[in-house]
Amino acid sequence: MIGGSSGSFEVLSVILPAFSADPPSPPALVVLHVPPDRPSGIAPLFDARCAANICEAEDKEPLEPGTVYFGPPNYHLMVASGWISLSVDPPVNFCRPSIDVLFESAGTAFGEDVTAILLSGANHDGAAGLAAIAASGGRAIVQDPHSAITPAMPAAGLASCPAAEVMTVDEIAALIARLRYGP
Repeated sequence: MIGGSSGSFEVLSVILPAFSADPPSPPALVVLHVPPDRPSGIAPLFDARCAANICEAEDKEPLEPGTVYFGPPNYHLMVASGWISLSVDPPVNFCRPSIDVLFESAGTAFGEDVTAILLSGANHDGAAGLAAIAASGGRAIVQDPHSAITPAMPAAGLASCPAAEVMTVDEIAALIARLRYGP
């Protein structure tokens, strides 16, 4: 699970190519704060540059290995029992999609089998969700605030979840490259 806002597009251009289709990486869900009133177009940009399948999430879609799902504009992205769920519930932290909503649902669905990564951004969305991931036994990671274009979000994540691991962008990409199904 990955969440970010201002300054995260550049980071994603480094870490998303680390996802693999063969052997497949575990499925990943990504929430970026995007304008609610127009198509984001982000997934096709990354799909052209990555070995993994990159797409915009659809409601009731099953999670597939080797696939990275982006939350669509103006919908909360959640996961439950291996399925994607989209919601138009009210914004959380003034955001829809909200990183907290994704992380909290992933912590509930996957417990210790989930890794959450909080990237650059200008607000505190994702901080409570990161703490929920850690409380469920999952792995909580924040982009090193010193390397973030906008450090408020990873700093808030660390304040909310002091046990979170701090990683550079290259360390995050290397971690993702090691997360594979199969031999």
